[in-house]
Amino acid sequence: MVVFLGFKTHWGGIGTKLFLSYLLVAGVGVATLFLAVSYLAPVFFERSMTEMMGSSMSDMMSGMSQAVGTDISQAFQQATTFSLRLAAGAALIASGVASYLFAQRIVRPVRRMAEASHRIASGHYAERVPSGAPDELGELGESFNRMAASLEETERRRLALIGDVAHELRTPLSSIEGYAEGLLDGVVEASPETFALLHREAGRLRRLVDDLQELSRAEARQISLHPKQVAPDQLVRAAVARLQPQFDEKGLHLAVEMPEGTPHVHADEDRAVQVLTNLLGNALRYTPSGGDVVVRLRSLPGDVEFVVADTGVGIAPDHLAHIFERFYRVDRSRSRIAGGSGIGLTIARHLVEAQGGTIRAESRGLGHGAVFSFTLPRAR
Repeated sequence: MVVFLGFKTHWGGIGTKLFLSYLLVAGVGVATLFLAVSYLAPVFFERSMTEMMGSSMSDMMSGMSQAVGTDISQAFQQATTFSLRLAAGAALIASGVASYLFAQRIVRPVRRMAEASHRIASGHYAERVPSGAPDELGELGESFNRMAASLEETERRRLALIGDVAHELRTPLSSIEGYAEGLLDGVVEASPETFALLHREAGRLRRLVDDLQELSRAEARQISLHPKQVAPDQLVRAAVARLQPQFDEKGLHLAVEMPEGTPHVHADEDRAVQVLTNLLGNALRYTPSGGDVVVRLRSLPGDVEFVVADTGVGIAPDHLAHIFERFYRVDRSRSRIAGGSGIGLTIARHLVEAQGGTIRAESRGLGHGAVFSFTLPRAR
């Protein structure tokens, strides 16, 4: 490594290679100019003088001695050579400085990205590089910053996931641990009710682990899908049949609107029913007794839309953008009491997108219910 004009550079680095390439081009140009002028200038000089002086030049040259003619030619060549050497030296110095400056202008952004990548590799994901130049290096800098932002967001989600999982596991584990200690100390009676409570908490823990495993597979796109042509009303009836007893038990009115002639969809039947069941379960959880839940189908160009609308507690506008994020809860206390894991909607989003559809949530605000809808592609 050497230091030149305040910049560190490696002999084998790209900066040195660019600098030497520029210098080589300048040297070849100067050498070509030097040789061309050295050999051609005297010839053109004599020819020009002859054309200017005409025959008088010939008479004058014939009257001169051979020695004087040789001295004039040598003096002209020496003056030309001396001038060319000075010009070549100045040109090489100027081209050397310009080559170095241009090389550094190209290498400096690359070196910044290399240093920033080392810091990102060390865990500093907030690192960014200056960008904005309207060239390929500027585009490279913008791509690097987008990659760094994606890594930072991934790290943030990873840390949030660890914290959320620890938080979700702590509640059932603390309950199980507390009752176990009470049973050992004789404070809690070993009654069927106590064991039923322990079994319920263990079930919550198992469901959370199952949901986490399902989410991990969905985000890694490792869920096997078996799409086929299926009637959308068949999917709706299967999902409604699963949850109809729970709707009746809570006193909710569940309506189904399926227009005739709705085209078939190309989807995995089990996964599509899973998504519908998840959305219906979400409506069941957040709709008070006496409310209404409607499932309807709608034909779209190229897709079929499944809609689940309820008259429940609704969703505030600032929560809608995050409703499909894992462990995101509009009301954490209510969700935990109701037994939701907080990742059902995230799994639903991944399942819908894996089948070529989209999913979204709408709400006019708290107390105005919510509408969840997703699309599946039509069968060809």
